[in-house]
Amino acid sequence: MEKVKLPNKVDPARCAQNRLKYKGEYAAALMPRLAESAQGIHGDIDVSLDFGIDAQGLRLMTGHAQVQVSLQCQRCNELFDTTIESEFTYTPLRANAEAPELPEDYDTVEVDEAGEINLVELVEDELILTLPQIPTHESDECSGGQFDRSFGKLPTVEERPNPFAILEELKRK
Repeated sequence: MEKVKLPNKVDPARCAQNRLKYKGEYAAALMPRLAESAQGIHGDIDVSLDFGIDAQGLRLMTGHAQVQVSLQCQRCNELFDTTIESEFTYTPLRANAEAPELPEDYDTVEVDEAGEINLVELVEDELILTLPQIPTHESDECSGGQFDRSFGKLPTVEERPNPFAILEELKRK
């Protein structure tokens, strides 16, 4: 399947009614907050979206986003490349609408006054949330990873008699 440029905004209600599926990409330039959070974005962001209606009659948007970024290792301060990906499920709601009983896996997304959601911001938020809090190389690849291990020898603990052993003997009598 050929990858195409995705729309920036969609009407999730109409997409769910039509059970639309999108598979495409967003340009890295559309996600400045992600670029600011990482040390660089390599290539475009691959995104697939599925709109539909679940068994409860709720409109849904499920999706998957993936991109390769550069992060700075917090042990050795060198850059390394990694792939971050996110899977998400949203149900759209109007601003003043009362949220129905939602399954645990569903998140809500607020539609604007035109009944649309901004997909670019939504995907960018999801990818930012999947960034590691403390990015590090694998220990064997990191020049600072050798310092992750324990230093020196651990002292052995002397075996001391249990102070309650006497009570155990009394209990047996």
